[in-house]
Formats: sequence, C-alpha cells, structure tokens
Amino acid sequence: MCRSLSAITPERLLYMSAQELGAEAKTSNATVIRTLQGLGYSGLAELKGMVAAPFTSHIPPEERARQRVESTGGDLEKVWNNVVTESVDRIELLRSKVSAGPYELAVRLLVDARRIWTYGWGASYVAAEHLALKLRRMDRHARSIQSTGFRLADDLIDIESGEVVVVFVPGRLPTEVEVLLERARTVGAKCILVSDELVDEIGDDVTVALYAPNTPTGMTAEPLTAIVLADALAQAVAASDRERTVEASHQLTALREQLGFRAKSAKPASH
Repeated sequence: MCRSLSAITPERLLYMSAQELGAEAKTSNATVIRTLQGLGYSGLAELKGMVAAPFTSHIPPEERARQRVESTGGDLEKVWNNVVTESVDRIELLRSKVSAGPYELAVRLLVDARRIWTYGWGASYVAAEHLALKLRRMDRHARSIQSTGFRLADDLIDIESGEVVVVFVPGRLPTEVEVLLERARTVGAKCILVSDELVDEIGDDVTVALYAPNTPTGMTAEPLTAIVLADALAQAVAASDRERTVEASHQLTALREQLGFRAKSAKPASH
C-alpha cells in the first residue's frame, strides 16, 4: 500500500477517493485508511491537506481548475461523489482535530465578551457573517466587519478592550488580517483565530486558535468547515444562558410578526 501511495503524483492524489486508492493498490478502503493512520495521518483528508499546501502555491489557479474538471471526466455521478466525499472528509477531520480545551476557551471568550467582532478573509466572509448573525439572534452584541482596504481602519478604530475578535482566514496571512490582529492586541481585545495553515504559523499570537481544514482541491466551499465550527460556537453560547436565548427568540419572532411575517403554526398530530 505504501509503495502504491508513493507512486501516485500529488496532482492525482488530490482528486482520488479512498475507494480509488484501494482499487489501484488492489486492497480495501479500510486498509487504505489504516495505512494512512499508521503513517501518522488521521485519514485521507489530512494527507490531501498536506499535499495541497505546496502544490497549490506553485500551480497557477487556471491549471488547478483544469485538473479539477478533468479529474471527473464529466461523469456527473463522480462529480457528486467527489464533492460529497470531500465535504464529509473535511468535517471528519475537523471533528478529530478540534480539542475540547481550545473550543471551551473560545466559547468562554464569546460568552464573556462585551461585544464580538467577526472578520472573514475572501470567501470566509460567509462564515464571519453567519456567526455574527446567529449571535445577534441570541441577544449578543456581535458585528461582522465587511470593509477592506482604506475603509477597514474605520472599523478597526472601534475595537476596544473587553471585546473579542473572531477571524476566519484559511491560508495566507494578508495585510488586513495582520493589522486587525495587531489592533486587537494593542487595545487588549481577545482574538479567536479560525484557520487551516495559520494555526501553526500564528496560533501563539492569538488568544486561541481553532483548526478548520481548507479544501485541498477547490471542489468544496472554502468556508465549509469554518461554518460548522461557527455553528458549534454559536450553539454553545446559546446553551450558556437558555433564558436569554429563548427571550431573544421571542422578541425576534414578535418583531417579524409586526413586519408581516407570521410563524407557521404546528400541524395537529394525526390520529
């Protein structure tokens, strides 16, 4: 099995499933996974993540796009299976890598924060907005920073001590994120980093870092695991003060009804 793995080029490996690897090595899916675990990986997703980092930094985006398309040969069933499999693999990798300590610390920071800021780089802005919206619906003071460049300074100047900044940035460290983190440190705000590659690079420079595996192929959404992690954080915050959460939901429903959006009543049980 190890010999078969070493013979596969990184370009091919990124788009192969455990089933395809097993077929090539004339063995089972389970044997493939056990072999990878014996080599120190949690599974195929982690191996692909390590392979993808240097590969994606040297291969032009248009070439990677071509390889993604060619990897399925236009077979719709294979497209579906590849996307679903990669999504599940990334979430399983997320489950295995996020430990209780950092997760609990992140939740505690959010619960105790006077105000919560979220910021997402690139496509990760979706996860940042998602978390801020869920927290606001629980009566938490949360705001998503959507500005960039020159206008970003207008938001950064509002960050204060006692607040928490949640930063979603999967890979490279852009200037905006560097300045945002520096601003938070300067004023005494706490920082929660949600990232893939940057956890090891700058994890010690933030209050807590949470690992959210990025897509190794580009087939699945970049913020997929970040959104799952955001949901886990939000639900933990909700559970920390159930009365506050329920009251916020009641007020939100009342406001929606005033706007003409009535909640659907439950259907009576059939006998």
